[in-house]
Amino acid sequence: MVVGAFPIAKLLYLGVRQMSKPVANRIKAGARKSEFFKNYVCLPPAQLYHWIEMRTKMRIMGFRGSTIKPLNEEAAAELGAELLGEAIIFFVGGGCMVLEYSRQAANARRKEEELNATINSLQTQVAELALTTETLDAQLREVNRQLVSFPVSSKK
Repeated sequence: MVVGAFPIAKLLYLGVRQMSKPVANRIKAGARKSEFFKNYVCLPPAQLYHWIEMRTKMRIMGFRGSTIKPLNEEAAAELGAELLGEAIIFFVGGGCMVLEYSRQAANARRKEEELNATINSLQTQVAELALTTETLDAQLREVNRQLVSFPVSSKK
């Protein structure tokens, strides 16, 4: 019974993607607790996200010149932690896609190289057979020439 190759790379990618979710949740929890992460990693992207989101909503509703109040620190820290977790999952998934693409490209390149090697081998064999055919044709012509040059004996 022939069994296909086990897609170990795909299994590893799936495992990495599944492990990224708990890792992202632990990083989010650590970011909520750490003042450094809260102030320098979570708050600025959260405030920017809030500002862009509210500005877009206000423009859609027709309020062009209204000012947008920043989020309070707790809500911004929570939003920033969520954004950080989603970014981690997104980058891990993107990294897995890039790795899978490069693996598939390497496989395709290898198959193309094998195909080119086979084509070159066949072309070499065809050239050798053509040379052999020409040699045999020349020998056949020589044998025919020698046969024609022999005197014909007539028996009467």
